[in-house]
Order: sequence, then structure tokens, then C-alpha cells
Amino acid sequence: MAAGHPLTAEAGAEVLRDGGNAVDACIAAAFVSWVAESTLTGPGAGGFLLVRRANDATRVLDHFVAVPGLGLGRSEVAQMESVDVFYTPESSQVFRIGAASCAVPGAVAGLGVAHRRWATRPWGELLQPAIQHARAGVVLTEPMADLHAVQDPILRHTAEGAAIYGPAGERLVAGDRLVMTDLAGTLELLAERGANELYSGELARQIVSHLRERGSAATGRDFAEYRVVQRRPVREPFFGYALESNPPPSAGGLLLALGVRLLDSAGGVAGPPGSAEAMAQLVELMRAQEQARSMTLATIARRLRSTTPESVRGTTHISVVDARGNAASLTASTGSGSGVVIPGTGVQLNNMLGEFDFALGRPPVPGARFASGMAPSILLRDGQPRLVVGSAGSLRLRGAIFQILVNVVGHGLGVEEALERPRVHFDDPLVQCEGGNDPAELDRLESHGYDLVRWSRRNLYFGGAAGVEWRADGTLAAAGDPRRGGRGIVVE
Repeated sequence: MAAGHPLTAEAGAEVLRDGGNAVDACIAAAFVSWVAESTLTGPGAGGFLLVRRANDATRVLDHFVAVPGLGLGRSEVAQMESVDVFYTPESSQVFRIGAASCAVPGAVAGLGVAHRRWATRPWGELLQPAIQHARAGVVLTEPMADLHAVQDPILRHTAEGAAIYGPAGERLVAGDRLVMTDLAGTLELLAERGANELYSGELARQIVSHLRERGSAATGRDFAEYRVVQRRPVREPFFGYALESNPPPSAGGLLLALGVRLLDSAGGVAGPPGSAEAMAQLVELMRAQEQARSMTLATIARRLRSTTPESVRGTTHISVVDARGNAASLTASTGSGSGVVIPGTGVQLNNMLGEFDFALGRPPVPGARFASGMAPSILLRDGQPRLVVGSAGSLRLRGAIFQILVNVVGHGLGVEEALERPRVHFDDPLVQCEGGNDPAELDRLESHGYDLVRWSRRNLYFGGAAGVEWRADGTLAAAGDPRRGGRGIVVE
């Protein structure tokens, strides 16, 4: 069991100790993540859940966000607000927030469908740990406090957000306790009435009313007609393994598959981990993925079928494997958050309409499902789970997952070392190099003509992965990303 926060991982591990399966553990952990990792996920999020049942096919539940506006007709919609979010004094990103940025969330619906299809524990029971943490409060760890600092302009953008994230007038810091009483009440309501409460109950009406008053296109039909979509995963052979990941209409899994296809075609990794040769190969593979990102999904799929050897130039994740061989891989996100908190509920909504990747091009059609770069994944060997993995990290999550796959399969590293190794990110034309990379190897990489940005330390900018490994000897290992204070737990 691995997740982005110790409390998230422990909630899932406790379910496994009590005999629950991987999906039970994933659901309980997801609810706790809404409290312990509330800057990244929550009832207002969307995501993707990949489930592999023992000796059975893999399925993906697409419960990502949808475009609002069903039945609205032409109407004035408020303008989104813009805020600058700084990862470091030198690195920032502009986010668009406010009610107009909020898409229809699917997180609750996705967990509800997963529970009906595959869970063995009662729905209300799986919500209890999250309810307890929300009422008692969680102490902010250093990594979570860093996220609070980065997202502070969004978290405390409204009076409702400020009451949660800065009750004394200043943002919470490491060691402070985050109490979410209103969210606890919402979780209790969901435990009693089920997932549909957020889509057709009083909770749905509260959300829609608050958004409409602030110029959103959201309607009651958007929530009442929201549906989870089951999909078959994209599948790609890789050094004798099989990678399964998030399929179209999202691009993350296809681009991962393209990367491993190119690496497989190249005959293997170019050098030991951390060497200039290995980093250059990663950068060129990322370059090829980034070039493909502008193609249509059909074009990427055709390239996967025809590729030959060539020279190639705000989210959280939970991974679970149980003793029976069932596996679950869940990635969920509220984006950077919209700054909108529904009064009296603690529900913080996503800003996916404001994410630049989604906002480009023609106006989206109401009811349409957004595409995403999220890529919950599983690596199989002889039909059995070898590695269950995924990552947070906005545009960097695909690169984080890809480097972990290369570390495990190409370099033979265990999951913990694979997650901990310093990363690179191709940010055309720059190569972002995380702290911890060997300066001498970076000098060699730079001598080959790459334009490097050298980070002094490890940073959450480079993703927040969680992975569970089933070793060849039948034992398990689990790791959460140290960049975000993640944790892995193996239940004996």
C-alpha cells in the first residue's frame, strides 16, 4: 500500500489488515486523502481508477471531470480569475480559478461505482477513518506545509477557504493542525446516503446554487446526468513485461506507452542510472512524447503500431496490491484548486476549466468529458502484477512515472530507490534537473548541447509518485514519494 501521505497509506493498510481487498483499501485511503491531502484532492476532484482483478482483465473507471452547462442555453458566464503560484522564487505558473473554472467533479461517483463492483467492505465503514481525521484534525507535515505555502493564494482566496486554511489570519505551517469540521459533516452525509447525494441530493443543490450565484455555467442536469465510464486500458509490451495504463480520450497512458515502445526499440537503457547517457536518453524520449502530445490520439496510436528504432530526442496517487493479486491504481486531482469552497460543506472544487491544457481550442461542449495526462498504471509479468504505480505532478507526472518504470525495468532498482532517485524534466527547450543529480554528470550532459536548469534540492515540482512492487520471490515492497511526504506500507 503506497500513497502521498502517511495517514492515507495507513487507512488503506488497516483495511488490508482486516481482510479487505485492494479496492476496499484504495477507497478508504482515497477518503482519507480528502483530509490529509486536501490541497490536491477531495469530493470536488476527478480522476481515474485502474483495477486489475487477480487472474482477470484490467479495467479503468474514468471519473474525471465534465464540462458544465447542460440545459443552460446561451448565458453570461463570469470571467475566471488569475493567480500566480510559485514553486520556487524562480519558477512559477499562472492558474485560473473562481467559480467559472469549476468542472463537474467525478471523484465521489467513481468511488461509488468501484465500491458497487469490486468492494467487500460496507461503504459507510470505509468512510469512517476520513470522518475521524476531519473532525480531530491532521497535523501538517513539512511536505504538506510546503504545498500549503505554494497554493496559499488559492486556498485562502475566499472567506470559506480562509476559515479552513488560515483561521488565525495567517496560513497554516508545519506542526499546525488542520481541522475540517464541515467536510466531516459532508462525509457523514455520504456515508449515510451514498455517493448519489453529491449528484442528485441536497448536497448537489447546494453546490449548484453557490456556483450559479457566482457566474458558473453549472446546472442541476450536469450533476444528475454525470456518469462514470468504464474503459479498457492501453497495453504495450516492454522488455518482456506488459504496461497497462489510462486509455483515450486521455493521453497520459498513450504517451507512456509510446515512451516504453521507443525505449524497447532502442534495445535498452543507454547507461547506468544518473549517468549523462541515461539522462540524455530520457530527455530525448520525453522530447518524442512531448512532440506527440500535439498529435491527435489516433495519430499517437498509429505511431505506437508502427514505431521502429530511431533516435528519440495539483494531483495525488494511491497504489494497492493485496495478497490475492488484486491491484488498484488511483490518480485524482482538483487541479490547483478553484479557491471555491461550498459554504457549510467543506467541499472544495476543482479548477479544471481553467487549466491551460484543457482551455485551448474551441469552447468545450457541455457534458463532454475532459481528457487528461493522468496515468495510473500497472506493469505485468506473466499476467501478474509486477509494479503498480502512478504520480501527481501536473505536466511532470508522466515523466515521473516513466522514469520510475525505467528505473525498475531498465536498471533493476527496487521500488523505493526507483522513486527516490533524482529526476529530470524536459521543458522545451530546457532540461530541468532535480537536486541530487551528480554535478559531474550534469556537466557532461550540458557539454552535449543541452540547456540545463539545476535545482539545488529535491522538489515536489518533479512529481509525487506512489508504487507497490511484487518481487520475484513473492514478497511485496511499497514506497511513497519523499518529495511530498508519501509513505509505503507492507502488511504482513
